[in-house]
Amino acid sequence: MTKDMNNGAIVLCGGRSNRMGRDKATLPFGPECMLQRVVRLLAEVVELSKIVVVAAVGQDVPALPSAVQIVRDTRPDRGPLEGLATGLRALNRQVTAVYATSCDVPLLVPQFARRMFELLDDNDIVVPREREFRHPLSAVYRVSVLPKIHTLLDTDRLSFKSLFDEVRTREIPVEDLRSVDPTLSTLQNLNLPEDYLVVAHDLAVQISNAGYTAHLYARDVEQHLLPEADPQQNITAGP
Repeated sequence: MTKDMNNGAIVLCGGRSNRMGRDKATLPFGPECMLQRVVRLLAEVVELSKIVVVAAVGQDVPALPSAVQIVRDTRPDRGPLEGLATGLRALNRQVTAVYATSCDVPLLVPQFARRMFELLDDNDIVVPREREFRHPLSAVYRVSVLPKIHTLLDTDRLSFKSLFDEVRTREIPVEDLRSVDPTLSTLQNLNLPEDYLVVAHDLAVQISNAGYTAHLYARDVEQHLLPEADPQQNITAGP
């Protein structure tokens, strides 16, 4: 499918991953890690050269295609709005709008991101809404909102709500997005070890190619589990 050269994507991966207990970007999913998988899926929607990964200073980033830009968030502990600003600065003048996501959504559906771009229309932001909750890291932002974000950050207003209230923001009920993502798996963040185990198990059952068997995948997953994770929760390749 044709990619719009005016669109880009930002992947935030510099969070502390406190609840997971280790860097989520490096957790294995099949023959790739979580960050590599998310970048690969986004590359079905935008050009690789229009994808920016925002990592923390000193963070080890898994190998990515050379066209992908990796930038560092030099103002840590200020939340994802700061990371979004870092990514937008890197893409400034290269694109007009970006799909922003975190790296912990391995079940991202490319058509979901594509549909969000379509729904932007003449708005500054389009964001999914689930009852009273909005999903700011499954949303599309015009690069032109960057000055407004800078103003908010300079006054320590770090919430996405502050941004949404300041610019033309279109909210899309998540139910309206099931036509492109029936289970809304794009919105499923993996924050806890048990979240990861469930999704990793499902993928392990699906893997059948000769070069990377479900058995080897199970081994890799187990090596990345937290020390305190339940040792009885083994990943299996099926019955």
